[in-house]
Amino acid sequence: MSAALLRPHASVATCFLFFNSIQRSLTSATDTAAPDQKSSYWVRMACRFENVFFPLENQPGTRGFARTHRNHYHVAAAILLASILAAPATHAQGELGLGAKSGLPIPRFVSLKADRVNVRKGPARDQEVTWIYTRSGLPVEITAESENWRRIRDWEGSEGWVYHAMLSGRRTGVVKAKDPNGLVPLLAKGEATAAVVAQLQSGVLGWVKKCEGGWCRFTGQGATGQSFDGFIAQERLWGVYPKEKIE
Repeated sequence: MSAALLRPHASVATCFLFFNSIQRSLTSATDTAAPDQKSSYWVRMACRFENVFFPLENQPGTRGFARTHRNHYHVAAAILLASILAAPATHAQGELGLGAKSGLPIPRFVSLKADRVNVRKGPARDQEVTWIYTRSGLPVEITAESENWRRIRDWEGSEGWVYHAMLSGRRTGVVKAKDPNGLVPLLAKGEATAAVVAQLQSGVLGWVKKCEGGWCRFTGQGATGQSFDGFIAQERLWGVYPKEKIE
């Protein structure tokens, strides 16, 4: 049976390793989760090292020990933080910072939660609406934060500010072929020699289920309603970072 040719939905065209458990939380937490759920553990660890790892002053009979060794903890905290920051990040492009409001990495990929999302010129409701997204699930990259507002960039390079509640941590991607008119094969397995189950055009939107070893499981539905499910080369998706692992 020949591979199906799947085209993008019409509206698409218009419109960090620390620890495995931390990586999973970072890639799955939504932008609107409660602070304790979405704050990076290693940030709290670095900022309040003696209280997180050595809460001695909170334990009976240990206040003297805590006072004697507090400086040791500060030194250890600095060393630990430096080693964490020096560890290879799962994002392979740009330098990662932390959102002052969310505590999550910047930049990071998320997706649009609603079918209608206003993009504003600045981080406030009284700022001009520069354009409107009209399809949920589109991947966008958060490049800055300001209180409850997030500056985002889409797959076409357009940037603007949206309210945080309009974004989801669910990962999606848009197919990007080498040639604008070229096709990207969707394979039965994450292997270059696997059978081709579909041919995807640039702009096809889908859900990113997992990424590992340079391949991502990619599922969705084409403009004609035909569903697809297979593996695509990670470099052929906009919405995931090179070598990023998604579980």
